[in-house]
Amino acid sequence: MKVTISDVARLAGVSTATVSHTINNTRYVSGETKEKVYQAIAELGYTPDASARSFRTGKKKTVGFIVPDISNKFFGTMIESVENYLSAHGYHLIIANTKEDADREETNIRLLTAGLVDGLLVASTMDDFQRFDELIPAGFPVVLVDRIFETKKYSSICVSNFQPIYRSVCRLAGKGAKRVGIIGGLPRLSSTKERISAYQQAVADCGLTQEESLICYGDSMENSAPACLDQLLAEGCDAIIVCQGLMAWETIIYLQKKGIQLAKDIDLVSFVDYDSNFYQLYAEQMDCIVQPVEELGTAAGEQILKRIEKPEAPVFEKVLTSAYQPCEAPGIRAGK
Repeated sequence: MKVTISDVARLAGVSTATVSHTINNTRYVSGETKEKVYQAIAELGYTPDASARSFRTGKKKTVGFIVPDISNKFFGTMIESVENYLSAHGYHLIIANTKEDADREETNIRLLTAGLVDGLLVASTMDDFQRFDELIPAGFPVVLVDRIFETKKYSSICVSNFQPIYRSVCRLAGKGAKRVGIIGGLPRLSSTKERISAYQQAVADCGLTQEESLICYGDSMENSAPACLDQLLAEGCDAIIVCQGLMAWETIIYLQKKGIQLAKDIDLVSFVDYDSNFYQLYAEQMDCIVQPVEELGTAAGEQILKRIEKPEAPVFEKVLTSAYQPCEAPGIRAGK
């Protein structure tokens, strides 16, 4: 027979309301009483009825997170950070993977906002704000993560990489680079647009070669870097900036297979958006742009809970900044 809240109350010698307040932390309960309740719960093996609690309170204590590629460790690290924050505040996390497909994103938004979650975090792959906006029920708590729209209707947490990329191009030019190529993400994304804009402005300001053929686009999925590298090497690039961690990892492997040595045959600027011993092996051979991915995830978790509690609160926009870490390898050549 299923153990009920009344059974717990009877064993603990308290009211069912006190048991409920203890479990849900909705009213002050003394430490001594809490101990009695928790002992009774443990002894009886009681499991709170989440569906009944949701019906009474109107909340599921659950947040949805729509990401473009769950296999990408950048998003994996962010998910873990979000989940750690939510768990500490009594919430659960549901993950939906779009694989950079706008139709899949639409399906997931419709599903999650139809009563499954209290709020939604979205790293959107859409470039059409109107399409995205039409999918969100009025007043539903939403926070955009990493990727934003020009229309500022929803709260957002993102990372600015303009200055780190601008500085990296200037440093490459100062070391003697003449043809600096760049591999960006999907052209439609706000993050990609910012990074390419920073590159273009720095190239112009530093008097470097300005050619569209030196700009390539991959995505957040696996195996998008090699084709871009084929093009940039064919264009005679002596330095390359890779604007995404997974593609940067693929770039290092690609260059190794080709027998091209970092900091000797070519200079590389790599995005580092998750902790990895792999990057540490090459820390003295390439410049790094380190993204605060864990901080990004924590901020996203914090903001979505605020919006769930106060959906009518003003739109909040938080912008974090990456750290530019130039390498100082002794073997770097000057004046190419």
